[in-house]
Amino acid sequence: MLRVRTGLQSFAWNSIGAIIMLSFSAFIVLVLTIMSMLLYDKFAQTAERSAELSTKQIVDQVSYNLEDYVRSMSHLYRAIEEHMLRDGTWEGEQVDKQLDTLLSSREDILSITLLDSDGRLLKNRPAAALKPSAHVTQQGWFQSALRVPDHLSFSLPHIQNMYEGPYRWVVSMSKGITVQRNGQEQQVILLVDINFKQMDELSRRVSLGQRGYVYIIDESAGNIVYHPQQQLMYMGLRSENIEQALVATGSYEDEADGQKRLNTVKSVPNIGWKIVGVAYLDEMLTTRQEVGGYMVRVLAVVLVLAVLVSLMLSASLTRPIRRMERKMKAVELGDFNVELPIEGPLEVERVSRRFNLMVHKVRTLMDEIIREQEQKRRLELEALQAQINPHFLYNTLNSMVRMVGMSRNEEVVTMITSLSRLFRISLSKGKTIITVKEELEHAHHYLTIQQMRFKRKFRFTLNADDDTLDCLTLKLLLQPLIENAIVHGIEYDMDEGHIEVRVYREADCLVYRITDNGVGMSEEQLRALAQGYPIARSGAGSGVAVRNVHDRIRLYYGHAYGLEYASELEEGTTVWIRIPVQRVPEEGEKQDDQKRTMA
Repeated sequence: MLRVRTGLQSFAWNSIGAIIMLSFSAFIVLVLTIMSMLLYDKFAQTAERSAELSTKQIVDQVSYNLEDYVRSMSHLYRAIEEHMLRDGTWEGEQVDKQLDTLLSSREDILSITLLDSDGRLLKNRPAAALKPSAHVTQQGWFQSALRVPDHLSFSLPHIQNMYEGPYRWVVSMSKGITVQRNGQEQQVILLVDINFKQMDELSRRVSLGQRGYVYIIDESAGNIVYHPQQQLMYMGLRSENIEQALVATGSYEDEADGQKRLNTVKSVPNIGWKIVGVAYLDEMLTTRQEVGGYMVRVLAVVLVLAVLVSLMLSASLTRPIRRMERKMKAVELGDFNVELPIEGPLEVERVSRRFNLMVHKVRTLMDEIIREQEQKRRLELEALQAQINPHFLYNTLNSMVRMVGMSRNEEVVTMITSLSRLFRISLSKGKTIITVKEELEHAHHYLTIQQMRFKRKFRFTLNADDDTLDCLTLKLLLQPLIENAIVHGIEYDMDEGHIEVRVYREADCLVYRITDNGVGMSEEQLRALAQGYPIARSGAGSGVAVRNVHDRIRLYYGHAYGLEYASELEEGTTVWIRIPVQRVPEEGEKQDDQKRTMA
């Protein structure tokens, strides 16, 4: 029990598997419940109609049997009239033999009696004397025969009391017949006593469920002709709703002893009897309850099967998702070499392909970022190495020595000061980004040193708009280009050179423009420089430092920025550096950034 409780607590009820299982099971149960209810209601109605129809058919069958019996008795009467009473000659052995033969062939007939209209015995078989206390003329069957001649009358069951012998329950059939005897008409009564046991057995075989039965009443007075518990009826220990049965046709429901019953009534023609079939409704309800119980058991079995099938289905559908979850966790931990197998349903295959493609792209981007970072560090290192070029440092120090020897102390101080500030800005406490003002200061000191080294072979000017001085920029952008202008443009020119550095904004771009009036470059040299190839010029070094500047700008700011060149031989060269405008954040903006970082 504890294990089951622990399993239920650990089961993720909001998982896809649980949702599929619960939804599928609920849907199956709902459909089966609706179908079961419809089938149950339909079956119950059909069962009730079948029970009602069965009761009616049984009652009809009983009625048919009685009618058939009455018909056979009518034939019997007709035979007796034709063979025994046609000429009024009922004496003689021949008639006795015929009646004895008839009695021996019909077990249901106990006696045949012929009486005149005064009740005197004319003939009977078996032959027996009338009891003095019989009072034949007072019997109901005798009076019915006289009252309605030529009509077959049936009495109620009674004890045969005309003759000496055993008391037997009989139903008396009587008919008044007019015969010709000795040329005169004579009224006679033909009486046939039928053993009631035959009718009792005929009705007792009828079965309406386990407790249902059939009873017969006299249609004229409502007397009980037959009842399976007739003795209890006579003793008053049992009763039937006779009044309703007399007026009813077809079927009706009533209640007896707290139990509801279905009564089916059928009149038997020519006799004046009514047959009433009684069926108990709780037996029909028992059938309905059995059907209901069967439906519940079927529903329970189907529910268990539905849960098992839904569990298998949900497990099959969620297995690829769980596998993908494990792979994602591996990616989250930094393992980009994972790959999902392309298998399963079509949607799962598509998702697996997308996942593998995504991981591949992430892995490629990560490699590219790492490569770019390494390239940045390499380019920065190269820029720093270019700044502290031993060649430049050697030439500068050599120039100082010569100026000291010539007692040009003031110029020596200026050169040392510029060299010191040049290195201070180059280091910038390890920062990569500095202000435009600091970059211009760095260029100014570099130009000052070079101007003194080259014995003032060129002049220079540095101009910047005020709104550009506080903008941010990559450091050491100008020095390689200024060095290029001096070494490749002015050094070999016979005239005085001039280098102009101009800084301004152009829309969202910060533009450095470096112009010299040196020897310029040919178109081939310009194309080679634009494509990153070294500039082939005798003893003039290469354009590696310039390409370094271009690559650093693109790595930091993107491919929309970089260097542009314009040059003409014997006229000079102009280089534009374009980078995005980035301002130094204000104090309030710095605090906001710090708060966002802490959050």
